[in-house]
Amino acid sequence: MKRRNTEPYVRLTQPLVRDSGVLRPATWEEALDRAAAGIRRTLESKGPEAFGMFSCARATNEMNFVAQKFTRAVIGTNNVDSCNRTCHAPSVAGLARVFDSGGGTSSYAEIEDADVIVIWGGNPREAHPIFFQHVLKAVHKGAKLFVVDPRQTSTARWAHRQLQLEVGTDIPLAHAIAREIIHSGLANTTFIERATEGFAEFAASVEPWTLEVAEKTTGVPAELIKELAHTYARADRGQLSWTLGITEHHNGTDNVLALINLALLAGQVGRYGAGLNPLRGQNNVQGGGDMGAIPDRMPGFQDILDAGVRAKFDTAWGSSIPPHKGLNLTQMLDAMERGDLTCVYIIGENPVQSEADCEHTVKRLSNVDHLVVQDIFLTKTAQLADVVLPASAAWCESDGTFTNSERRVQRVRRALEPPDGARDDIELLSELARRLGHDWHYTGGQEVWDELRSLSPMHAGMSYARLEELGGIQWPCYTEDTLEPTFLHGRLWAEDPAERGRPAPFTVIEHSPPVDLLTEEFPIRLTTGRRLDSYNTGVQSGGFPSPLRQGETLDLCPEDARSLGVAPDDLVRITSRRGEIVAPVRLDTGLKPGLAFMTFHFPDEVDVNVITIEATCPIAGTAEYKAAAIRVEKLTAEV
Repeated sequence: MKRRNTEPYVRLTQPLVRDSGVLRPATWEEALDRAAAGIRRTLESKGPEAFGMFSCARATNEMNFVAQKFTRAVIGTNNVDSCNRTCHAPSVAGLARVFDSGGGTSSYAEIEDADVIVIWGGNPREAHPIFFQHVLKAVHKGAKLFVVDPRQTSTARWAHRQLQLEVGTDIPLAHAIAREIIHSGLANTTFIERATEGFAEFAASVEPWTLEVAEKTTGVPAELIKELAHTYARADRGQLSWTLGITEHHNGTDNVLALINLALLAGQVGRYGAGLNPLRGQNNVQGGGDMGAIPDRMPGFQDILDAGVRAKFDTAWGSSIPPHKGLNLTQMLDAMERGDLTCVYIIGENPVQSEADCEHTVKRLSNVDHLVVQDIFLTKTAQLADVVLPASAAWCESDGTFTNSERRVQRVRRALEPPDGARDDIELLSELARRLGHDWHYTGGQEVWDELRSLSPMHAGMSYARLEELGGIQWPCYTEDTLEPTFLHGRLWAEDPAERGRPAPFTVIEHSPPVDLLTEEFPIRLTTGRRLDSYNTGVQSGGFPSPLRQGETLDLCPEDARSLGVAPDDLVRITSRRGEIVAPVRLDTGLKPGLAFMTFHFPDEVDVNVITIEATCPIAGTAEYKAAAIRVEKLTAEV
């Protein structure tokens, strides 16, 4: 039985291997030999499909490229994924389905020149502060900001209007906006006829969602829905951005498609200043997907099912890439439980604390035969490993490139030397590749990047020298002497049908309420999110004193606190259908009655993912973190 350690997070500087259920220090040779031997046993006994790789959205593009290459060319499987699955996989799925490309369509500079900005299901004032500075510049220039969110967040304080909807009613609200645009004669018929398909079916599908019906379903007053519809449709430059309040639902991809429908309807895409933009929460979520660290796409979003694409990579790598999609992160966890996936390699991710219903994740990872974790800290996930490899991958120790939410590839350079004993991520993967019979000898990030550029057309024009000269370049960039427009999908506006290419399809979508139903036993809706001063599962920000925030709380509105008989700082037990946790109360006047809020920043103290629900989007595999049903009870004794 694997036992988790209880020591606080400290920087890893020596490899660890597991003997008799306990992790002990080891030499690098022993640790790498152990890691390779376990992988080899899996390949010999069960084959490559029993292996899975979790890559890292905080590491460089170069590392992610090598990680997916290791999975495909060395192991022989497409079972590779990253935390994009946890947050924005629905954004990639929805955008790729409509536009054949999974990135946001605009640049940050275009935000500043927009007439209308809609931020839906996000709080960028705290979760994406750099992006929000561009929003504020637009607001100061006269742009109207609409915020759609169940909570009255710090972002909403800057809004012209907030639409404070009930959790899980995004599709009815989007449908009502669409119907109002159509019935008011504000649809962009020129764009619709020229660049889209499926409009008639879509228009019929939203017909039942009148303003009055939507008000009853969403809780948003009809006049606010109407104002947003008219303002967005009439705008010359309308921007629509979203974050996890849209994607982290059991129907996250449908939510994204509902927003894309609005942009198609109003012609708010494919032009400067008009766009659709998912905001990424970690520094390289976009880049991880771009590099192919996902199960269904090769680097540059090239389709894994395309025989010509696979042949190109097979020739370059001397490999034989499987002609089918791999398992995504959610599917890999299910395969662990079935015993089909028995060897797992995790780089810089902490699924034990980031996955919904996380105790279930602990059981699954404990079930595998061989778990290798490559990280900078002994996370709760690393504490379950058979081999732990200390990496030199902290943000200030990295050299390579990152890709941000606006698709901008930027050079990053090492500012601090890593601690003695830690080794470079790419070097570690190369060492393992050599032990498994592949002659890998990367000399640095530039060699990796140039290999990527030779295989990914959308990165071909981005040499290191050019990235440094221009301070970053947005993809696509096909040659070293050209730059593409900052916005995507301008082809849709071309008069020549041959130039427009495939039309962008409208999507007919049905409303599906949250899976975790509210009942007398579980009467309160819990939604989750981020705060400004902390970071993800707290490994890098949770072990240090903060003058801003000392720990996790259950945020309640004053009315709910009174009805429960609790006051600020009172301890309460929070129970869902999956488990229970204890936290102090904090009052938040921005919450409606019946809605509570928590973050996932302090899991060592209060692990909210013990009680979140694992219901996942069938298309993207993202869990419904935003809509758990809970009950809250005041504790009368010391806990």
